[in-house]
Amino acid sequence: MGEQGSDGGRETEKPTEKAPVKKKSTASATGSASTSTTAKKGARAPGAAGAKPAAAGKPAKAESRTALVRRARRINRELAEVFPYAHPELDFENPFQLVVATVLSAQTTDLRVNQTTPALFAKYPTPEDLAAANPEEVEEILRPTGFFRAKTRSVIGLSKMLAEDFGGEVPGRLEDLVKLPGVGRKTAFVVLGNAFGRPGITVDTHFQRLVRRWKWTQETDPDKIEAAVGALFPKSEWTDLSHHVIWHGRRICHARKPACGACPIAPLCPAYGEGETDPDKARKLLKYEKGGFPGQRLNPPQAYLDAGGRPAPPLDAA
Repeated sequence: MGEQGSDGGRETEKPTEKAPVKKKSTASATGSASTSTTAKKGARAPGAAGAKPAAAGKPAKAESRTALVRRARRINRELAEVFPYAHPELDFENPFQLVVATVLSAQTTDLRVNQTTPALFAKYPTPEDLAAANPEEVEEILRPTGFFRAKTRSVIGLSKMLAEDFGGEVPGRLEDLVKLPGVGRKTAFVVLGNAFGRPGITVDTHFQRLVRRWKWTQETDPDKIEAAVGALFPKSEWTDLSHHVIWHGRRICHARKPACGACPIAPLCPAYGEGETDPDKARKLLKYEKGGFPGQRLNPPQAYLDAGGRPAPPLDAA
């Protein structure tokens, strides 16, 4: 939740006697007069001064279900304008590579997975190849991703099941995917949404954090979050919604110090003020590709490159 009374409840006091007018009172409530003027325009561009919500510093009013749905969908529309090229940030060329990469992404970054999987898939390009692999050799390849022994058991195990039970093909049904070793609902929805075009909500740590900050739900269990948020949107929007929220969480609405002052959806956010509200300081917190930061993928989509995004470096890069 955001800090109520980010201005400390400060208001211009009414003088009991005749006193000079305090000309700085307007600026003191917003940080500066120029900031408040700038915030009215261009709020969608990360790095621009975010608009301070009109209700900041006041107790939040109860929000009706209809109002919640409208606000949630508007946030998604705004993020779609900020990140029109949002995509899954794991490199993959087929469903098998995606399911393996997603399993490997637990407790590490997509970047680290992307730097590791080229060697894995070059040596074991099919489920049959990985199913027959020497576990010690796989462990050595996966060591950079952390928890490499458990991950080796999972990817070899799921490869064996794919080879023996599914003809070497990744199934396109949720109930089949979750039978694979190391695959839960989150991984299954990543695969369904991005390899098969079937809508799903990916409830990772970023998604959980942001939907609670935005008061879309107060649930903490991933399955309950998935159900609560899914009910706010048409099913057809679920996959892109996941990308938009996760990208915003990685680049702007960080866990420890959100860049509130540079946030394009600040006027819609009940947690405004939880992070840095000064626009200049907030801009320095951005992890945003147009600021020169590389993305997570070594081989990102062309739309991302066209928008000014940079590929990530390989594992052995200096």
